[in-house]
Amino acid sequence: MRLCWLLLLLLVTTQVGAAIDTHEFESDVQRLRYQTFIDEMRCPKCQNQNLSGSDSPIAMDLRRELYLMITEGRSDKEIIDFMVERYGDYILYRPRVSPVTYLLWFGPLVLLIGGVIFLLILVRRRRQLTLSVVEREGLSDAEQRRLALLFDEAAKAGESLSPSNEKNGAAS
Repeated sequence: MRLCWLLLLLLVTTQVGAAIDTHEFESDVQRLRYQTFIDEMRCPKCQNQNLSGSDSPIAMDLRRELYLMITEGRSDKEIIDFMVERYGDYILYRPRVSPVTYLLWFGPLVLLIGGVIFLLILVRRRRQLTLSVVEREGLSDAEQRRLALLFDEAAKAGESLSPSNEKNGAAS
């Protein structure tokens, strides 16, 4: 019975240890480059998960491949070119600026500038429309003086016809 438990424990610990990648690097620079690559490259199988966070078999293969290329002394450009050639721009979280990715890189900026221009044009047209309505419905100086005179005459006529004046006039 003890032997069965020992074998079971040995099998469980072997499986747990297999999921962890252990790579020995010659320098801290190589270790940092490796860590940067697995953090900035996307797993081709997993959606929006980088190579360091993925447990898929292809992610394990890519981590091993990255380790080998770094220990061979390949440059960052060579490694990125190799990965992009093999898996496309999808593998990069920040794709390169190229004619294929212009819309991705510059689309939001173009939309923002277009929105600001549209808003400015809309505000300017509303202002012009408001000013033209005021000018059409507005009165000239002569018309305003004439209107003021009419109001004054109406006010004076209203005072003479007020109910208090009519009572005083009838009592006398």
